Amino acid sequence: MKKIQITFFIIILSFQVFSQELNCRVQVAHQKIQGTNIKAFETLQQAIFEFMNNTKWTDHVINMDERIECNILINLTEQVSTDEYKATIQVQSNRPVYGSTYNSVMLNYLDGNFQFRYVEYQSLDFTLSTHTSNLTSVLAFYAYLILGLDYDSFSLEGGTEFFQKAETIVTNAQNAREKGWRAFESNKNRYWIIENIMEQKYNGIRQCIYEHHRLGLDVMAEKPEDGRSIIAESIKLLQKVHRAKPGSFLMQLYFNAKADEYVNVFSESFTDEKNRVFTILKEIDPANMTKYQKITSNN
Repeated sequence: MKKIQITFFIIILSFQVFSQELNCRVQVAHQKIQGTNIKAFETLQQAIFEFMNNTKWTDHVINMDERIECNILINLTEQVSTDEYKATIQVQSNRPVYGSTYNSVMLNYLDGNFQFRYVEYQSLDFTLSTHTSNLTSVLAFYAYLILGLDYDSFSLEGGTEFFQKAETIVTNAQNAREKGWRAFESNKNRYWIIENIMEQKYNGIRQCIYEHHRLGLDVMAEKPEDGRSIIAESIKLLQKVHRAKPGSFLMQLYFNAKADEYVNVFSESFTDEKNRVFTILKEIDPANMTKYQKITSNN
């Protein structure tokens, strides 16, 4: 009996220490697809859930409570053939903030170029070195993007190894029949996401991600004014990138996740800091001007 208890303890301990990196919730919406086997969409949703959560994306040791919280919503828009679909995929991920119950949004992106084949009960296989399935290549791309952004927030450019893997996926997909992988198709797609992230001139955004989270938000529970001051200074890194490359796709991607957070952080700040932050945000992210006006509305 004692031996059984010890064995059980080892199994549980192993599961806790070597669990996978993502805690991903998956939804497949199929209301626009009429007269088809609904069960196939249920098995697709389950297959994607298992693929995202059971794949070992890194060789790092991850505890259960360290898994990255993320969401994937796939909205099927058209059935091209018996086993082929057009869809959109929305990807969102969060990062916990030290000493609080607050989760900071790291990624919130809607990708409108998602076409894939799926046969009911098909296994989802992925190999980094080869593009064999658009479904798994897109899912793996976003898994590595989620990891890269998360690791960047804990150490300066800490996510590089994952961005490099996402870049490999893009490179391997250059001859794919589906859209979303090539530079000439659009200036806002998977190609440009990873191209911008890996480009030296955008390093200020990655540095800002680190300072904003690790030196700013993570400090605010104990020293709110100090943490907020770091975040205010880190915005100048974004301003520098903006002036070198106005209206960049990567900057838009960043503010899709962060605009509301800036409002929340600085609405409780002192007047001078509010005004300085508002002036910079108004310059570098005019699309969210209405939101940022809330920062100074209580001056």
